[in-house]
Amino acid sequence: MLTLSFDTSLDKTYIVLGENKKILDSIEIKSDEKNYHSAYLISKIAEVLKKNKKTPKDIKVIGVNTGPGSFTGIRACVTTARVMAQETGANVFGISSLEILARASKLENPLVILDARKNMGYLWDRKLIGALPLDEIDEIAQNRNILTDNTLFERYKDTGNSVLSYQEENLPLGNVLFEIISEKIPGADDIWQHLKPLYIQPPPVTIKRN
Repeated sequence: MLTLSFDTSLDKTYIVLGENKKILDSIEIKSDEKNYHSAYLISKIAEVLKKNKKTPKDIKVIGVNTGPGSFTGIRACVTTARVMAQETGANVFGISSLEILARASKLENPLVILDARKNMGYLWDRKLIGALPLDEIDEIAQNRNILTDNTLFERYKDTGNSVLSYQEENLPLGNVLFEIISEKIPGADDIWQHLKPLYIQPPPVTIKRN
């Protein structure tokens, strides 16, 4: 069963192609001003498929990171997966970036904290907790193993038992996403219409009312 998984929700793009739980190809691209998710994702997926002599019609399962993360990156990831699944009939799964990070971490039972801006943080503690004020997370983080990002590392570096930034650890997030997806059993509910971006906080848009 051919599985394609990809992630554009964080600061790198991961594309992994595998068959029967075995990885055939895996690429990683750092997103910057020259390489931004929405500009090259589809072309890179096409390259991976062509290199491995596969076509979109061969794909049976698609797995993506649905966030939280970059607003544009999440949209690019989910929209591409929905379109591909609609065209190919593949089953599609969405996995939270926090679950991926927790699985990828070498820390035991890590508390995953990502910057959500506005003095808020996205929190994973064995499950997705949501977006909480950082002052509230500070209390939870005492004496815990913590995986965070570069933005919050200084805040928590002296708080827990072990504190790491996932951006400095260079974790194999694409491979871990593929592993999680490979454990899923496709079913009737895993259709493109059910795949939604995980926007825990609304985008910063103000609507003026008359």
